Amino acid sequence: METGDSGWAGEFPALPPSKNPPLAPSTLQAGTLRSVFSIVVFGSIVNEGYLNSPSESEEFCIYNRNPNACGYGVTVGVLAFLTCLLYLALDVYFPQISSVKDRKKAVLSDIGVSAFWAFLWFVGFCFLANQWQVSEPKDNPLNEGTDAARAAIAFSFFSIFTWSLTAALAVRRFKDLTFQEEYNTLFPASAQP
Repeated sequence: METGDSGWAGEFPALPPSKNPPLAPSTLQAGTLRSVFSIVVFGSIVNEGYLNSPSESEEFCIYNRNPNACGYGVTVGVLAFLTCLLYLALDVYFPQISSVKDRKKAVLSDIGVSAFWAFLWFVGFCFLANQWQVSEPKDNPLNEGTDAARAAIAFSFFSIFTWSLTAALAVRRFKDLTFQEEYNTLFPASAQP
């Protein structure tokens, strides 16, 4: 039936969903922001997060002399960057996945991983901010690396929202895939003219 005819097909025009939808620019932009933010966090800590005083021979972490704070920031930053690269590659490969069930699995993993990293960045932000707050001014009398330490804290905070945004975009993509699967079930490709 044509969409202009009266009848059931005229009331609900059957528009097949695209088999290869284009990449969502918002997903790619959020992925790019995630990777840039993680580079800023671990780069700031690696470059200026460790100090050495004239009286000591070993370097110490700028965050309250707590090596765990610097280690957490660097570890989370590097692993988040690698995760970003993995999911950017998945976004590029995504249109080539033909099975809706495989696409749903990929999107569900994106939702879970993004939510997990948002939580890790929240923990990192709280940890770094707390250790920075209790740092002794006598440990860093020349205020060396303070801008880098604050940048790591700020971009840890921003990362919470970018990973949360990515999880929300993945939830929207999952809903679209669920609709596409139901549509394909109701209107198989062989039944369309």
